[in-house]
Formats: sequence, structure tokens, C-alpha cells
Amino acid sequence: MPAIEPITFLHAPQSRSSGALTLLEELRAPYEIRVLNMKAGEQRQSAYLTVNPLGKVPAIQHRGALVTEQVAIFIYLADLFPEAGLAPAIDDAQRGPYLRWLVYYAASFEPAVVDRSMQREPAPQAMSPYGTFDSMLGTLTDRLAASPYLLGEALSAADILWGSALHWTTMFGLVPETAVITDYVQRVTNRPSFAKVTAMDAQLAAEHEAAVKSAEA
Repeated sequence: MPAIEPITFLHAPQSRSSGALTLLEELRAPYEIRVLNMKAGEQRQSAYLTVNPLGKVPAIQHRGALVTEQVAIFIYLADLFPEAGLAPAIDDAQRGPYLRWLVYYAASFEPAVVDRSMQREPAPQAMSPYGTFDSMLGTLTDRLAASPYLLGEALSAADILWGSALHWTTMFGLVPETAVITDYVQRVTNRPSFAKVTAMDAQLAAEHEAAVKSAEA
């Protein structure tokens, strides 16, 4: 198999892009990291808005193509490295459930968590992308209670996404720390890739904070 050219990864520490960085580490993918200082508002400056007009991270550039949106990046990267075994093949019976849980994160979980964070009432059920918060979360926890990982006994890229998301949302009290969720988060985040990214992010965040304070002095 020919070597895959490095992926340019645009990242801000301790943000949604940390999960995608963890996936890169799990895949042992070649990547070059470009870091944005969100404390200094670099994600809102013109240089980055040409990459993503919404000012969101992560983003990747690879083989002349730009990919934004967290779930799209997960699908792209996991498919790019099939030898890692983190994405069922297109003809695998698990491909549908795999895609379901990736998209469920963006389509249902994120809107529900944002509404809860902002203390907003959800839209009427006929219009809400997630129904109710309890039904959205119950659908997920029922699946997590049935097996160690979303697809059964084997870890997939979907678990890297969800493990990271549930780690942060339980930490901030947006998702309850039930035994099912806590056990799942520990199972996924106790991997070396998470420890490595956590350490990298802590150092970058400290450097960014110091840079902002220095600029204000």
C-alpha cells in the first residue's frame, strides 16, 4: 500500500477537535498540526474563516481537499486507514449502525446538549431534531448498556467520538454521570491516545493563556 501523505490538522486545544486528534493518534496517521489560539480569537480571524466560515474546529486538509464538520472528519479518517479496523467496510453489516451512531451524535446529541447548556426549552417534538433530552439520551444509554462498545465487543471510531463527548459533557454536568455512562467513558478514555492528547492539550492551553496575558500586559 502506498504511503499516505500527511494530513494537515487544524486544532484548538480542549475543544471538539480534541476527539479528532485522538482518532488520528488511534489510527497512527501521519499528520501535521496547525494550532489555533481560541483564547485569542484566532478562529474568528480572516485567515481561518477562509477555511471554515463558521469559525469551527476541527478541519483537515488532505490531498488538496478540505474537510470540515467533526463527524465528516471521523468518517473520512477512519475510512482512510482501514488497516486500523476502526470503521466497518461498506459491505459490512455493521456499517449502517456505525454511521447511525456517528450521525446521531451531530444530529441529535449536540442540539440537545446545547439546548440544555443554554437552559432553553426544546422545540415541539414534531420539530425537534432530538425529541426530548431524556428520549435522546435513553436511546444512547440503552445501546451502551447492551455491550462494551457501540458496535458490540470491538472499539470503533464512533466510540472515540462518543467517549470524548461524554467525558466533557459529564464533566460539565450537561449529561448525568450514570453507571452506564461512567463505565463507558472510562473504558474508552483509558486508552493511551486519550492520555497523550490530554497532555498535549494541557500544554497548548497553558501556552495560549500565557500568550493572551502577555499581549494584554
